[in-house]
Amino acid sequence: MNFLGLTSKNKTFKPKKKVPEGTKQYQLKQYAEATLGSGNLKLAVVLPEGEDPNEWLAVNTYDFFNQINMLYGTITEFCTPQECPVMSAGSQVEYHWSDGEKFKKPTKLSAPEYVDHLMEWVQSQLDDETLFPSKIRVPFPKNFQQVVKTIFKRLFRVYAHIYLSHFSVIVALGEEAHLNTSFKHYIYFVQEFQLIEKKELQPLADLIIRLTSQDQI
Repeated sequence: MNFLGLTSKNKTFKPKKKVPEGTKQYQLKQYAEATLGSGNLKLAVVLPEGEDPNEWLAVNTYDFFNQINMLYGTITEFCTPQECPVMSAGSQVEYHWSDGEKFKKPTKLSAPEYVDHLMEWVQSQLDDETLFPSKIRVPFPKNFQQVVKTIFKRLFRVYAHIYLSHFSVIVALGEEAHLNTSFKHYIYFVQEFQLIEKKELQPLADLIIRLTSQDQI
């Protein structure tokens, strides 16, 4: 089967969420991109000296949402309700969706349905000015870091599903290096700011060790 040159029509693939130009977050985004250009992912996640940790968390939340969005968008034609009737990370882990509104109780969904609801939920958080303020001198809410932790925990599940259910497609598309770099960057960021409990990362624990051990001194 030829995987190359395919485009996805799946509604899960969202337009990029942009950081507004002229804001402090936009300046931090430019700094982050410049640091990433150095190739040092461990350095790229460190809070710039003198900057607000919440601003840094916000900028990187936008960035990882866009990255994972694009990566999942490359395999949506292969992640179907028929192929993936449940959102999983391997054979031992299932994820059930709950958002406290449409789905008040954890609900078993197919992987594409789960990811679609997840991406829509993250988008709604990023669009909420009371959670992610874009205007200067508007403070972040007291629960901001908890919201960010929930977003990162849920985005991990998309990485896990891609790796454990669709990695052969990623390889066929020539996206393996892109996926590995994105996930490695994500893990370093999560570890730097202690955003996810270790048990949540367990489905990809061996991969995390392999990707990060080469950077240990």
